Amino acid sequence: MKSTFNVEFAGKQIESKEVIANAKKVWVDEGNQDRKIKDLKTMDLYIKPEENAVYYVFNEDESGCFALYED
Repeated sequence: MKSTFNVEFAGKQIESKEVIANAKKVWVDEGNQDRKIKDLKTMDLYIKPEENAVYYVFNEDESGCFALYED
């Protein structure tokens, strides 16, 4: 079964695959030089469109947030 989800808020829309790709980019960019996608074992994402934010927990111990929609 193939499935997707989209977030729509205040006239903006983003697909789930874009949110996940952005989260993976944050994982790599905010880590040390040796950090790879394969080192990401768990990724919990919490989307708050009213704040234009995606809150994350990587590998059950690293947390933060990034923008849901780019301006």
